[in-house]
This record gives sequence, C-alpha cells and structure tokens, in this order.
Amino acid sequence: MAPTYTALAAKTEQLADELAAIKANPAGASLNHACELFLDARAEWEKSEAFLFGAAGDYGIDPHIDSWPLDEDAFGTLMNSPAMIAALDGEDGDVVAGERLGNALLGFHGIEYILFRNGQPRPAADVTADQWTYVVAVAGDLRNRCYQLEVGWMGDAAPESHIAKLDDLEMAYTVAGGDQSYGENMKNAGKAGSTYASRTAALMAIVQGCADIADEVGSSKIYAAWHGEDITYIESPYSQMSITDFHNNIVSIENVYYGGIEGQRDNGSSLHSYVKALDATLDQRVADAIALALAKIDAMPAPFVQHYSEAANGEAVEACAALSEVLDEVIDAMRN
Repeated sequence: MAPTYTALAAKTEQLADELAAIKANPAGASLNHACELFLDARAEWEKSEAFLFGAAGDYGIDPHIDSWPLDEDAFGTLMNSPAMIAALDGEDGDVVAGERLGNALLGFHGIEYILFRNGQPRPAADVTADQWTYVVAVAGDLRNRCYQLEVGWMGDAAPESHIAKLDDLEMAYTVAGGDQSYGENMKNAGKAGSTYASRTAALMAIVQGCADIADEVGSSKIYAAWHGEDITYIESPYSQMSITDFHNNIVSIENVYYGGIEGQRDNGSSLHSYVKALDATLDQRVADAIALALAKIDAMPAPFVQHYSEAANGEAVEACAALSEVLDEVIDAMRN
C-alpha cells in the first residue's frame, strides 16, 4: 500500500503543479506532458483499488475522486456561473472544489474531460479560461485527497509537507480520529487498540478488498456496457484508457497477493505464501485466476468505449468473476 500511495500522492502533486503552471501561462502551451502525468497518476490509483478499505472507505475518497460518468449538464451549469468560477479561482480553489462541487464533477474524470478528446491530448488553445480555473481547482482537490490516503496509511513516515497540508486544511487522516495511522492499525491487528480482532481478521479484510475489485471490474465496469445495461457507464471514455484501468485493477490484486509492487515483492511475507501453506492447490488456483483475468482483459478490443459490445469482453467478465470467487474461497479457508 505504502509504495502505491506514495507514488499516487507524488504524481497527483506533479499534475496539479503542471496544470497550475499552464493556467498561468497558457499561450503556446501543449497538454501532452500534462496528459502523461495524468495517465501516470491514474495508473497508480487504479493499482490501489484492491485496498479501498481503511482511509479510502472511511473518508469517502473513492467516490470523491473516481465517480463516473462526468455530469456534463452540471458542468455546463458550472461554466455559466461566474460566481462559482470566481470562487474556484481564489487562493483556496481546491477547497472550494472539494466542498462545493459534487462527486460527478470532481476527481480524475473531471480532469480527464478537460485534457482529452477521443483518446488524444486536447489542443491547449481549446481550453477556455474558465475551464482552466475548474481543472486547476479539481486537480488541487485530487492531490489533497491522495495526500489523505498516503498520510492515512503511512502516518509520520509520510512527507512532512503533505502532513502539514492536511493539518492546514483540517482534514482527518487517522483511524477514528485517534493516534493510529491505518498502517499501524493493521500492523497491530489482534492487539489492544486495533480495529482488527486478530491478524487473521486483517488478512481477511485484505483478501475481501481484492475479491471486491475483481467483482466490480467484471460485473460493473465491463458488464454494464457490454451487456447493454448502461452504455454510458464506461470508465475513462475521454482518454479511452478503460482497458488499461481494468488491467491495473487486476494488477492491484496481483500486487497484494504477491507481497508488493513488481520488483519490490516480499513473497515470503505475502498472502501467496500464507495461502500456499494453508492449501497449495488453492494458492495455485488464485495465481492462475489472476493470470487469466489479466490475459482476458488484455485481449479485449480497444478502445472499450468503441468496442464495448464485443464477445471478447464477456470472456473478461467471466474471468473476473472466477477470480472473485476463488478469492472468496481463500476467505473461507482462512475462516476455517
């Protein structure tokens, strides 16, 4: 969790700074680098979705920064409100955005709407002054919420400047307003003061997070459009990076299961090692299910927003369902 949230906080900070710099001097600017920063930050967020419990859940950060589709009608109303634009353009525009704009205008997809068109960086000259005001304020709020995730899990190990920013904004980041970070709370599972009654309970919460995102990718993110249930319910339609989002959600499960991000894994202390000791066959089934879900998602025709009804998408739905189900079996094995 810590490496992912550290990278997420750093990259959303870079994105907010880049957008503010372009807003201050838009003449002749290009959005190419800003779009690269956006996609880098987006990837880190999607790789965190296996652990949407803890700070992300307690502080409502997931819906705050990752609701879709963007409410284009509300966006139009906002652009026709000089008073609201003036408030967003103030020194505390990030706070105004976070407190006064609804979730359907905030976070990644609000920024994506400004930066991309048809999967490509938008010409900077097409972005109006009011849209610059909006996107800079929303990017500032996104950065603040990602600081909240990072500091929430890392506590004093997080950068002092990020802690100071949250303190200045009076944004909470500890468990139930106490002294423990979410990382400490999990490490202390089974001890007095932790919200987890046992280490097994903490491990089960981690696996449940993995099962939940596997189910969401298949039964919601892909299925809603593929099955014709709601063809507007497509994540990342402006950048056309939906399939990358789905892939990175499964990578988040892979990272959790194997004990860290690729290149920094501690297999000996991983869920993989723990489950293998419980039931080697079950462990292999989890490994196979992760690999299959990644393969089936990668085989989906891109971009999803133009190919949402293809048969291959149904195979990805089934693979994600199978992954969620085998993770549920892991929870049962832990419980027994």
